[in-house]
Amino acid sequence: MRKIDIFDTTLRDGEQSAGINLNTAEKIEIAKQLERLGVTIIEAGFPASSPGDFDAVHRIAETVKNSVVTGLARCIQKDIDTTWEAIKVAQQPHIHIFLATSPIHMEYKLKKSPEQVIEQAVEAVKYAKKYFPLVQWSAEDAFRSDREFLVRIMNEVVAAGATTINVPDTVGYASPYEYGALFKYLLENVKGADKVKFSAHCHDDLGMATANTLAAIENGAAQVEGTINGIGERAGNVALEEIAVALHIRKDFYQVETGIQLQEIKRTSQLVSKLTNVVIQPNKAIVGKNAFAHESGIHQDGVLKNPETYEIISPALIGEGEIPLVLGKHSGRAAFRDRAETMGFDLSDEKLNKAFLKFKKLADRKKEITEEDLLTLLTEQQIQLEDVPLFELKMVQVQYGTENIPTATAIVLTPEGLEKTVVATGSGSVEAIFNTLEQLVPSAVHVIDYRVTSVGKGRDALGEAVINIRYDHVSTTGRNSSQDVLEASAKAYLNAINRHLIKESLRAHPV
Repeated sequence: MRKIDIFDTTLRDGEQSAGINLNTAEKIEIAKQLERLGVTIIEAGFPASSPGDFDAVHRIAETVKNSVVTGLARCIQKDIDTTWEAIKVAQQPHIHIFLATSPIHMEYKLKKSPEQVIEQAVEAVKYAKKYFPLVQWSAEDAFRSDREFLVRIMNEVVAAGATTINVPDTVGYASPYEYGALFKYLLENVKGADKVKFSAHCHDDLGMATANTLAAIENGAAQVEGTINGIGERAGNVALEEIAVALHIRKDFYQVETGIQLQEIKRTSQLVSKLTNVVIQPNKAIVGKNAFAHESGIHQDGVLKNPETYEIISPALIGEGEIPLVLGKHSGRAAFRDRAETMGFDLSDEKLNKAFLKFKKLADRKKEITEEDLLTLLTEQQIQLEDVPLFELKMVQVQYGTENIPTATAIVLTPEGLEKTVVATGSGSVEAIFNTLEQLVPSAVHVIDYRVTSVGKGRDALGEAVINIRYDHVSTTGRNSSQDVLEASAKAYLNAINRHLIKESLRAHPV
């Protein structure tokens, strides 16, 4: 059966979504879960774009062993050199270089003639091959490019040593028939096409990314690129979980395999949603909370008699299956560690101890500790960075009454190790907290977005607060969870400030 390689670009194209801002620890955590999911290639970032991206790509390349790690680069020598420095520690160094090929991009963006574009692409591939055994070359905006020109430039880059040719529908303009036909044409006309992989990369601007990707596979594509939950610029990329499950369920038709561990899909989706702060729509295929819900009486009756009447996918296939009570307040440290390892977490003793103490505190106050609760507690510890002095909330208290002005008091341990007490008022309890904590930093903090959602069900559920701020002209996101949403809000605010401090530290001391 033909093998389709899965190229995950959640950490590169996905992170380019508006409002997504992952730090290095979060990227590593997602990369480790993508490795467990079984993706063939992880695009860890764009190393030349910033010190933060370089650091993340380098550390992921050091960490991941069972998936190929790649970095994006423009067709310029400096980008290729930077990507090599980041990726060379990987077991299979891989680079993804791109250059626009459509008339509109060449004329208005690159301001180059077609001949100049071919020359630049060939030079870049030849230079990259000096370092990287695996070189993927992408024709940006390939679908809107002239077919004959695509054949010309692909002939040259294949001859120069490219091992994969990517054919993106960069703006999501293609229809399934047209996109599939393009792959058929290229595979029939590019010299040496049988010696390289052809890859599909689809965006969802017209809602056809999944259909286009499947059409490419039908017409010879050996690799597909996308993101978890379909995140990405504008309307996003193709959702890889949809492709993996579609190819599995309809194996009778597509006759291919991917190597994806389907039971890891739900956890991967939840982790990406949590760390990117992108909520999954309820009716999202495969991973939405309503994906297996049946409201219609006729549907409910049929499912009770035989689930296959209306369910073509079983929840268990993707790892869906809530465990209501996984641990209790009498559970010991060994059981907690075992559960954490079963869930795929690899915590240091110090972080495990911190997570265990938070678990015991929660277990004393909450009737049932669910899988979602544990995922939240363990993820928070896993992504903590401890090499930079940070703010730590020791206490927050809010005085509120319908006839009184809300007043917040907080005691915070500063990065210098000093306890500082701050007080302020606001038009509401949350604003009072934010106004109070803003006094800890020298510049104004602008709140761009703020929300609180429940983790799990019930009146005693954890509340998770997410805040997006602009500080020193830089947008940063913070998050935290607690049974008290005001405490979670205060800690999320400080988490955003701390993430900014970490960024500044990395900028001052790049890897």
